[in-house]
Amino acid sequence: MKIIKNNSILKMLLFLILMVVLKTTAFSQGRNSIFFLGDQAKARMSFTGTSYSIQTETRTIPFMDTQGNIADENGNILMSSNGVFIADAIGDTMVNGDSLNPNSFTDDFKQYGLPMPYANLFLPMPDDSNKYVLFHQVLDYTTANVPNIFYTTVDITLNGGLGAVISKNNIIATNAFGVGMAACKNANGRDWWVVALSFDATLAHTFLVTPNAVQYMGSQNLQIAGFPLGFGGQPTFSPDGEKFAFSCSNIVGMSYQSKVQLFDFDRCSGVFSLDTVIDFTDGNISFATAFSPNSKYLYFGTIENLYQINTDTSDIGATFQLVATNDVFPSSVPPFYTNFYLMYLAANGKIYISSTSSVEHLHEINYPDSAGVACGVQLHNVFTDCYFIGVPNHPNYYLGCDTTSGCPCLSPTGIKDLSEHDFKFKISPNPSNGSFKIIYLLPQNKSGTLQIFDINGKQVYKQNLPPWSTMQYITLPKLANGIYNCTITSNNERVHKKLVVFKE
Repeated sequence: MKIIKNNSILKMLLFLILMVVLKTTAFSQGRNSIFFLGDQAKARMSFTGTSYSIQTETRTIPFMDTQGNIADENGNILMSSNGVFIADAIGDTMVNGDSLNPNSFTDDFKQYGLPMPYANLFLPMPDDSNKYVLFHQVLDYTTANVPNIFYTTVDITLNGGLGAVISKNNIIATNAFGVGMAACKNANGRDWWVVALSFDATLAHTFLVTPNAVQYMGSQNLQIAGFPLGFGGQPTFSPDGEKFAFSCSNIVGMSYQSKVQLFDFDRCSGVFSLDTVIDFTDGNISFATAFSPNSKYLYFGTIENLYQINTDTSDIGATFQLVATNDVFPSSVPPFYTNFYLMYLAANGKIYISSTSSVEHLHEINYPDSAGVACGVQLHNVFTDCYFIGVPNHPNYYLGCDTTSGCPCLSPTGIKDLSEHDFKFKISPNPSNGSFKIIYLLPQNKSGTLQIFDINGKQVYKQNLPPWSTMQYITLPKLANGIYNCTITSNNERVHKKLVVFKE
């Protein structure tokens, strides 16, 4: 790899080869479509609107708990970071992307990546399609907390399209922070809110990313009891941006007391309002938190049990229920078995759960928009063929405007308000072999349905369109020549496009 690093011609050749392979064989789409696996043997999990594929690969960057990555709108990876350095599209160190988070803790984990969940995340810079900002953090041995929130900027047009870091390790705030960050699109559809919790999780520190600045907006008291362990689980926003949640644990005697905190979030003002605190203590430590694609259900748990609540009811506590219990797989010898560690809401609308002990399997929640055990938890259902522990930190990149909260819509492609929508539905090309691509924007990231009808109105194809999906590849080789009507339905709205099939 040293030869490739030092030879720009070879590096560009590899990049071009990779792009050809992606354009011809990859079917992932969207900025959140990639999940990197492994710190030694390595693979990537690529998501389409309905499924996934796993491919082993050779790359320089390893991942433990910390994983930020971002792809382009077609699902081609642009960059990633493990908290130690930033990698480019071919997995090698980006120009000037080395030496992130300078301190001795980082030095000790250079070989593997940082062991800190949700410790970095990539965001597109508002109103500048060429630049990206990485928020990142690292523990300090002396204070035992996160003393700084950093940001680093990347220009993807540099180095022949592989990108280069143009500003690095900028300290935006200094305090006693806990591990983990989350991001949510501002109600104006353009800017970004980023939140980091205080060390004891009693304060929410917010940051605002605008076209001209990355700025610290101050802290807010969350009105909850403190958690002196200094870890806020996985702080996460719901896909619709209206809710925020995290789980925490305290040591009580020889076991753990665990609670999940649910808040309403004002995307315009950045203000949190406490909704519900639920004690789900079962004696084990808690880490994971994730919302369902429709933002209705919240999943959380300890390392041994997985729970669900319905956040859309007046009595949320009454909906609290156990949906899965860990079994001992594949070995009864600790720590070599699966349990529940971190959750990842993927672009195919399913939730994947890693384990604390770096095993080769993921748990899968197949129907997370369903109540109770109908959500379909399948234990250690996904075999990855490499050892891993962390999951990506992906915000909802496709959330639009919400003018009902008082913010103007500043996004040129955003949704003008919750009641108006342009699906931006496109089809290309007219298929001669039954294969074509659709591009679309669902209203406020609601789920949708694609239907294809023949000239007589008979349905010949139907497919669900999950939230966060903006593109699908369709293959219908048995379609006869003729004119077909393609319909997308979402949020009680519908749009139509004509499809002409012509096979010589």
